[in-house]
Amino acid sequence: MPSNKSAPLGRLARMALYRALLHSADHPDPAMRLFALGINHHTAPLAVREQIAFDVARLPAALHDLLQAQKVREAAILSTCNRTELYFSAEEPQAAIDWLAKYHDLPERQIQPYLYTHPQRNAIRHMFRVASGLDSMVLGEPQILGQMKQAARAAEEAGALGSVLNRLFQRTFSVAKEVRTTTAIGANIVSMAAAAVHLSARIFDDLQKQAVLFIGAGEMIQLCASHFGGQQPRRITVANRTLERGLALAERFGGDAMRLDEIASRLHEYDIIVSCTASPLPVLGLGAVERALKQRRHRPMVMVDLAVPRDIEAEVGRLNDVFLYTLDDLGQIVEQGLESRHAAVIEAEAIIDNRVDSFLHWMDAREVVPTIRALRDTAETTRQMELEHAMRALARGDDPAVVLEALSHGLSNKLLHAPTQALNQAAGADRAELARIISRLYNLPSDN
Repeated sequence: MPSNKSAPLGRLARMALYRALLHSADHPDPAMRLFALGINHHTAPLAVREQIAFDVARLPAALHDLLQAQKVREAAILSTCNRTELYFSAEEPQAAIDWLAKYHDLPERQIQPYLYTHPQRNAIRHMFRVASGLDSMVLGEPQILGQMKQAARAAEEAGALGSVLNRLFQRTFSVAKEVRTTTAIGANIVSMAAAAVHLSARIFDDLQKQAVLFIGAGEMIQLCASHFGGQQPRRITVANRTLERGLALAERFGGDAMRLDEIASRLHEYDIIVSCTASPLPVLGLGAVERALKQRRHRPMVMVDLAVPRDIEAEVGRLNDVFLYTLDDLGQIVEQGLESRHAAVIEAEAIIDNRVDSFLHWMDAREVVPTIRALRDTAETTRQMELEHAMRALARGDDPAVVLEALSHGLSNKLLHAPTQALNQAAGADRAELARIISRLYNLPSDN
């Protein structure tokens, strides 16, 4: 009759193999390291940055191409107007550099001077700093955190986000939140547009009840309109030399538009006026403002002049019911806000350095996971073998006490065989070091 001793072992071997295959994707590879690769507003002009920007709609395809074509295990791409960065796990970064140049059909030498590459610790630290607003054009700005979250979602949906990067992104968001809530890095005013809203709110308690007139439709006015629009004022109007352009901006905020030559007759309708044109002469003179105040029965007006040369005659600032602010006035507020944020950088950097060490510790711990699993699998196989011997002995009618004694001896002998054999085969300093390690592992009592 053929023995069935080999059958259980075959089943156990198959189970161990299945477990190994199931968890192989999560096993850390010592050769793989994290990298952050890219360009930003510090290293490259806009003309270069726009050449390697990624269309959001094409990110999944780009990530799939990166993982398929190169030696990259997992990856995510962050692409904004100020930066394009690749976060990935690989043996070395050159594969990603080659892919980036090829994907955008550019010679590598054309982008190489502008690229930066951060390995492992520096990559983690860089991601924490970016998400916290420490690497932004405007220190502490919050938009980048949302953009990083979008990059993580895109990578996850594309199947490019592995266990390490997924954990790193989650830790990145947590660190950014901690930095923003425990330091002043995101506090205070650091833009002209925000300063204009701040000064207006000092005069009018409730901006939702006010009517706002923007004169011009350039970049600065667009920024101001976005900031004021967030306060949901009662009315927004854009006055511009080209009516169509003014209307296009106004409609974004549910407003209306007028021509520049209509301003004087309608000025009294507005509580807040923000002006920034390229006109070489003032757009608003003293007489027009005096007439508007008379029609308003001297209800106060806030005027913000962001133009150089000025759009609003300086004499307007002498009127009792007008609060006129210029670039210099807003600049002082912005400078104070920047000073406060810079003071918070030291605190933020300390938090980030501590969290980098914590994440690296997690990564180091992952490297022993395969060893722990193998150790447990070996012990489980040994246990199953001895248990099967005992079950067969009991089935034969052997004394249970004798069977249990044999089971315990068998387990201890097999589990101690490998370390005992290693000690016997070692010599000199190796034997002493191995003895020290085994004593520590098994918590053995010292000789003294």
